[in-house]
Amino acid sequence: MRLPRPIVAGLLACAAAAPVFALQSAGRPAQTAPQAEDAKLKALFHASDEASLKRNPVTAIFRGDLRYADRLGDYYTDAYMAAEKAAAQADLAALRKIDRGRLSAVDKIAYDVFEADQQRALKGFDPKVQAVVKYLPIDHFTGFQSFYPDFASGQGAAPFKTVLDYQNNLKRNVEYAKLYDRVIALFREGMKRGIVQPKLVVRNMIGQFDNLIAQGVEDSVFMGPVKKFPDGIAPAEQQRLRAAYAAQVRDVILPAHRKIRDFLAKQYLPAARDSVGLSALPGGAAVYAYAIESNTTLPLTADYVHNLGLSEVKRILAEMEAQKTRAGFDGTLPEFFTWLRSDPRFQPKSAEALREEYEAIGKRVNARVGEQFSLIPKTPLEIRPVPAYREKTDAAGSYVQGTPDGSRPGVFFYNTYDLPTRYTWGAETLYLHEAVPGHHFQISLAQENAALPAFMRFGGNTAYVEGWALYAETLWPELGMETDPYQRMGGLSDEMLRAMRLVVDSGLHAKGWTRDQAIDYMVTNSPMSKTDATAEVERYIAMPGQALAYKIGQLTILKEKAKAKAALGVKFDPRGFHAAVLDTGALPMPVLEKKIDDWVAGQR
Repeated sequence: MRLPRPIVAGLLACAAAAPVFALQSAGRPAQTAPQAEDAKLKALFHASDEASLKRNPVTAIFRGDLRYADRLGDYYTDAYMAAEKAAAQADLAALRKIDRGRLSAVDKIAYDVFEADQQRALKGFDPKVQAVVKYLPIDHFTGFQSFYPDFASGQGAAPFKTVLDYQNNLKRNVEYAKLYDRVIALFREGMKRGIVQPKLVVRNMIGQFDNLIAQGVEDSVFMGPVKKFPDGIAPAEQQRLRAAYAAQVRDVILPAHRKIRDFLAKQYLPAARDSVGLSALPGGAAVYAYAIESNTTLPLTADYVHNLGLSEVKRILAEMEAQKTRAGFDGTLPEFFTWLRSDPRFQPKSAEALREEYEAIGKRVNARVGEQFSLIPKTPLEIRPVPAYREKTDAAGSYVQGTPDGSRPGVFFYNTYDLPTRYTWGAETLYLHEAVPGHHFQISLAQENAALPAFMRFGGNTAYVEGWALYAETLWPELGMETDPYQRMGGLSDEMLRAMRLVVDSGLHAKGWTRDQAIDYMVTNSPMSKTDATAEVERYIAMPGQALAYKIGQLTILKEKAKAKAALGVKFDPRGFHAAVLDTGALPMPVLEKKIDDWVAGQR
């Protein structure tokens, strides 16, 4: 999933602030907390959630709450940032007036997650952090231009069922266009302070705006909602709305895109930097330390992360050697990588053939998934190609959650850009990660569990969310996947990608690595294409620290699983373990570790 930083912050803020209920693990009755403390906790979470949803209307829409759907939000303003900081401070102060010791065990988990979320949020408002991140408002991965067009297209999270839905979208579109004036102002101030984006990030953003501008009016993604209307909207209203949308694209959205595009190309790009890492910026080290902790939920150092990555790369290379031998390939491992990247048998015949491949994988996984999981989401899953306007800079696969009531499905997006490089040997592991039992299971199960407070249903952290998805890839033997050496190489390649991320992300932002150095490292140590490696490296440059969370989260879950197996022996049930990991939403790593330790003790 890829959302603008303010949207992510809003999701976490709302997620850490909703009515608390007595949580329950699968098959066990909820414990009752003492009434006084339980009531305080419930009141705090409810008030905080209501206030946060009002400040973050888009977050509310993602949850199916349309009370504020006529607004986009005051993102990139001092007032918005001040309100978010004040809310986190007030919520944390109120939480600490509640006697944690008098709460039930499950409510203590809610207390701990809420506290950890607020503490991480406040660290993001540290002046040393804000002195940098404030003046880098958008990039090619977390900018509104990579999120909002799909959101407003009629195929995203924004609903288009009534005339009011269409009117609300028109109002949000106006705010979207105005938002770029604030972005430009922040970029200008950053130019004065010497806090600017790398040139390659700027060029990628220019390319994204070029793609949106090139669509014109009638072919604009923003015209998507009026291409097909739902039943119940009268023909006269349809005609009026088509005219209104066309006029808005022509007179509001396209001019805004041209303005930000021309600013980036003519004024910002010449001032942008040739360096790519945070260490090249004043205060960059403090920002990277925050990025590591905020993404992994652990206070790790860049050196620790780098060395852990190097050890994981070494281990996975040995497993790749074994698969090379199993495949009967006589050359070196780099030669095997080259062969996997170049042999036509591994290149999709067409975009349609690639879609059919993923659908077939889904059927095979569904046939076995009940052996490992007692919790199965009700939310349907759809498989779609990445929209053309952002496919060049998008990842090979991604996931966008559905709604808790299942009215909007979860979507697994696969990328068809540079189709010959979308190697079929990577299809099974990508599906396990993005779809089932990866992101689709984890996110949908949390959202569907109405017994959870909203901050545990809808929130989370990257280490858990992406760590789970990477852990899901390790279930290939149990789910009947990767039975040939080529698909297994695909699995190892994906795991290698996450191990290399530890090395490359820390290399770029703490050790002075260049873009080309990072790309060469990834191509040398894996069979991934240079196209994919380039997109990955440019993603790490734009989003420092995010890529670290996958392996850290996966290793934490694997460590807990190994401890549980050792403690329980033949009593260990993977269905029970997976339910224990999944049934309270995305937890910070220390909270997850404590929860699983308690679960093991209960099983014994």
